[in-house]
Amino acid sequence: MGSRHGPSMRLAAKVILGIALTLALGTGLARWVETLAHRPSAFPGYTLVAPLLSTNTHLVDMEGRIVRTWTSEYTAGQTAYLLENGHLLRAGQVLPAERLLVGPAAGGRVQEFTWEGELVWDFKFHNAKQVPHHDIARLPNGHVLLLVWELKTAEETIAAGRRPEAVAGPWLADSVLEVRPTGPTTGEVVWEWHVWDHLIQDRDASRANYGEVAAHPELIDINVGESLATEVARTTPSPDTLKTLRSIGYVGSRSQRAAPEITPDWTHINAVAYNAELDQIMLTVRQFHEFWIIDHSTTPAEAAGHTGGRSGKGGDLLYRWGNPQAYRAGTKADQRLFAPHDAQWIPRDRPGAGHALVFNNGLGRPGGDYSSVDELVLPVDAHGHYVREPGMSYGPNEPIWRFTAPTKTEFFAGFMSGAQRLPNGNTLICNGVSGTIFEVTRNKEAVWTYTYAETGKSRSSGSAPPGRNPVFRAYRYGVDYPGLAGRDLRPGG
Repeated sequence: MGSRHGPSMRLAAKVILGIALTLALGTGLARWVETLAHRPSAFPGYTLVAPLLSTNTHLVDMEGRIVRTWTSEYTAGQTAYLLENGHLLRAGQVLPAERLLVGPAAGGRVQEFTWEGELVWDFKFHNAKQVPHHDIARLPNGHVLLLVWELKTAEETIAAGRRPEAVAGPWLADSVLEVRPTGPTTGEVVWEWHVWDHLIQDRDASRANYGEVAAHPELIDINVGESLATEVARTTPSPDTLKTLRSIGYVGSRSQRAAPEITPDWTHINAVAYNAELDQIMLTVRQFHEFWIIDHSTTPAEAAGHTGGRSGKGGDLLYRWGNPQAYRAGTKADQRLFAPHDAQWIPRDRPGAGHALVFNNGLGRPGGDYSSVDELVLPVDAHGHYVREPGMSYGPNEPIWRFTAPTKTEFFAGFMSGAQRLPNGNTLICNGVSGTIFEVTRNKEAVWTYTYAETGKSRSSGSAPPGRNPVFRAYRYGVDYPGLAGRDLRPGG
């Protein structure tokens, strides 16, 4: 048994070490950008910050001063957005007494507040077999996409084709649900997509989903990937690291056994993005080291199958990038993403429109752990189809643009984090672990920085905070953003 688990244990130790170092020290890049002043080439606007260990969400100006705070009863559920009507859409964690199913970064609530702070939608979605997590996305029709984990028993997982020796207990399998608000506290699921409907495996012909993996890159190999939680469980984290992991939901309550209770999350999808022009959804899949694109134009029945929708492919993957090993089209040397977060399309009104932007955390990257922000030109033909040569991996081979620190290893966030392309071509980057947000030009010059202080007081460029609170992602809204029109944007407003 020791030899079989040796590589996984070494990877798990690396995960814990990376988390411990970034939690304890921040990053070299954070120290670098904190010496900068706010420069004229920064994109003017207001940055939305939702610290993970807080019930508050803040809007800060270019000087790092808080101009608006929304307060919820619930701790942040990873993500918040400022809507065009000036409302705040925010994911929240259900209270400990309400929790029926625990998973890393689990949420359970979606709330919408007016600019003035009035709660106008308080939707709870949480039961013994389903829990939302990580990210949400508002659609143009007012509906909301949720990432939702579904509990699968060990028996269901093995029956679906996962190798039995890799199944220690229940699993969390990902799905995407579209919810239509129907009242102040209610919503209706009107569309859904489930990983479990699009599996393949070639290890056991007597079980479900048997087929040739290499011939079906549109399907998801159930024998790829290992839960981050499982990796963590195989190590002995320090008390401080364990406390932090528990506070953000990666570790559950301590059981009667010596090891902490951890719920396995197999694919660990951590971001959902929507492209209205294409009617497609982009999903960032941390444990596969990829991002995927699926068709949203399907009916729920078509989304569960392999035909239908604009693409004609139902709910199968239209495109995937980052790790061709996941569909037998490459080797370790061909892997380009390493535990990524926050993949998205660059909006049509910004430089790089239509390209993909992804935070490449870089955990386990050859040559050393360092993070980057990667911009990719997606391989789309004249008919809007994603193309690849048979038997080859999906392109491109390399990003068209990449940001790293001047000394690459000075910028490393082992988990969380994200990036946003701004209208002037700059890129806003969030090191989620340290709570440091900074802006860089196309030439990779840092022009603005902000670090959220754990006390809740803003600390802008040039001053180090007394303590940091993790921030999953952050977003900049320009001074002409409709949601800001006519608002009181004075500090403390």
